[in-house]
Amino acid sequence: MAQRKNAKSSGNSSSSGSGSGSTSAGSSGGSSSPGARRETKHGGHKNGRKGGLSGTSFFTWFMVIALLGVWTSVAVVWFDLVDYEEVLGKLGIYDADGDGDFDVDDAKVLLGLKERSTSEPAVPPEEAEPHAEPEELVPVEAETEDSYHVEETVSPDYNQDMEEMTSEQENPDSSEPVVEDERLHHDTDDVTYQVYEEQVYEPPENEGIEITEVTAPPEDNPVEDSQVIVEEVSIFPVEEQQEVPPETNRKADDPEQKAKVKKKKPKLLNKFDKTIKAELDAAEKLRKRGKIEEAVNAFKELVRKYPQSPRARYGKAQCEDDLAEKRRSNEVLRGAIKTYQEVASLPDVPADLLKLSLKRRSDRQQFLGHMRGSLLTLQRLVQLFPNDTSLKNDLGVGYLLIGDNDNAKKVYEEVLSVTPNDGFAKVHYGFILKAQNKIAESIPYLKEGIESGDPGTDDGRFYFHLGDAMQRVGNKEAYKWYELGHKRGHFASVWQRSLYNVNGLKAQPWWTPKETGYTELVKSLERNWKLIRDEGLAVMDKAKGLFLPEDENLREKGDWSQFTLWQQGRRNENACKGAPKTCTLLEKFPETTGCRRGQIKYSIMHPGTHVWPHTGPTNCRLRMHLGLVIPKEGCKIRCANETKTWEEGKVLIFDDSFEHEVWQDASSFRLIFIVDVWHPELTPQQRRSLPAI
Repeated sequence: MAQRKNAKSSGNSSSSGSGSGSTSAGSSGGSSSPGARRETKHGGHKNGRKGGLSGTSFFTWFMVIALLGVWTSVAVVWFDLVDYEEVLGKLGIYDADGDGDFDVDDAKVLLGLKERSTSEPAVPPEEAEPHAEPEELVPVEAETEDSYHVEETVSPDYNQDMEEMTSEQENPDSSEPVVEDERLHHDTDDVTYQVYEEQVYEPPENEGIEITEVTAPPEDNPVEDSQVIVEEVSIFPVEEQQEVPPETNRKADDPEQKAKVKKKKPKLLNKFDKTIKAELDAAEKLRKRGKIEEAVNAFKELVRKYPQSPRARYGKAQCEDDLAEKRRSNEVLRGAIKTYQEVASLPDVPADLLKLSLKRRSDRQQFLGHMRGSLLTLQRLVQLFPNDTSLKNDLGVGYLLIGDNDNAKKVYEEVLSVTPNDGFAKVHYGFILKAQNKIAESIPYLKEGIESGDPGTDDGRFYFHLGDAMQRVGNKEAYKWYELGHKRGHFASVWQRSLYNVNGLKAQPWWTPKETGYTELVKSLERNWKLIRDEGLAVMDKAKGLFLPEDENLREKGDWSQFTLWQQGRRNENACKGAPKTCTLLEKFPETTGCRRGQIKYSIMHPGTHVWPHTGPTNCRLRMHLGLVIPKEGCKIRCANETKTWEEGKVLIFDDSFEHEVWQDASSFRLIFIVDVWHPELTPQQRRSLPAI
């Protein structure tokens, strides 16, 4: 076949290789040369030109193909056949130059045409340092055994469910946000769960930014942006890793854990927002690089141009949130809360974006102490997403934050009826049962909840209450859980289990006056002990109602009452009218009258009283006991593993963040005077700035 073709065309074809008049076909073998094969394969032409498509035909086919491509692209976009965000997100793993996206420069690096950049930091300079919060919510009744300090924002699944970075690498510059370091919002966001007293405590006036009770501060509580308290709440460092019970050590290859990691990325763009994605990405890139002011302006402009864009408005809210953190301004944060609400009010908001906006709004409301407003937001979330148990868990926390244990209990009962293995619901339900003094019932819920390893369950509060409940029923496993809590960094030691701590302070159960540096205060108390005693006895005789029963559920049995002169660094004027000389005496010693994490009070305990082993809330104070009326036998106090007795006119000093226990088995009452002082190693700045307890 090849020979016939060559022969047919050889008459008018000249060899391009030699320039001679010989034909391209070989005379002897009949086979053609490689060059000839290539030429004849494509067909020849009688005028020596190559055959094939004419110019007009080529243009026609080009136009047909081009039009097909255009209409195919239109169909892909219109019918949403390709998830571009996911595709672009996966390209993020090839970000080689550290600019947060995959582009031509990244390709050059991967091809070896450009060196990998090392000068550009992975974290923008503005984000490299943790931002201080604009405010802090300050726990008040922290000394109560069943008070509840929140170190995380309310939703344990906030990071995992909504702003998570899934196991698939997401595009950092996508308009769908990457998870922010929530630790910036967690470390000092202290909240107290009121579990016994359901009435609302109104904070005293003129308290500046110190929200002294967070159960339900008024929504319009004025806060000065310029005043900032820097809390140093610490979690003690975890010691060398030791073996822990397998049920509490969730392995990385646990299929259930893997399922949690591979949750689907939330969809935050509606159809319109996809058409302006490039503009959204550009503004989001500014925010992720820490250029907050520029990002705010960029998103404001987008909101102006596209007022119905949910993603643009959400970006504006995020920027205001970031700006509030940067400027430490509650006013700006209130603006962010309002903008989050505006997002939820727009039409055609993607479900994930709606959920994310309202969750963040609720969190920021709680941060400002607007607990009832936050509760309303959580209620709306549950109405919109009734099958989301994580939102119901959040709602339960919302009820706890305003002291409504009954409704919180109902919420967790509902969750557990649907998902009986929900660890978060279990620990909170157990916590509520313990607060209701259903000690034995609370233990399995607390224990199983911690063992689940679910987000929000590995928390010192639950180890604290589980161990305490076990101690009260005589279960010897209590110290196993205290030990585990210590190994996991929740407690300074098995004995020292306070939850509001400053790192690095000297820790020992018992102190001498010289070790404290407060020798003048001790001398003054011991010199004037009879005066202090007599005023206390007079108050007992004339107005027994001023001695209030201990209400922290610390007694196993008996009668124990207290008469308080100072609370959280504030003098009780009415009380001091009953003990004027004692109050005048104490005014000379700011280390105690200014101790906003302590009290000054008389304490009377009657025969037959036993105080459960317990710990105080903070390592920031030491406690002095001045003996006033002490029976000869039957009264003793244990702190850690050492037990002592009181003497009339003498001061005992101990650190009540260590476990301590009291027995009163005498035949008459015991009266002592309690004086709390700042831990001597706290700096003046820390003493001024630490929130009250």
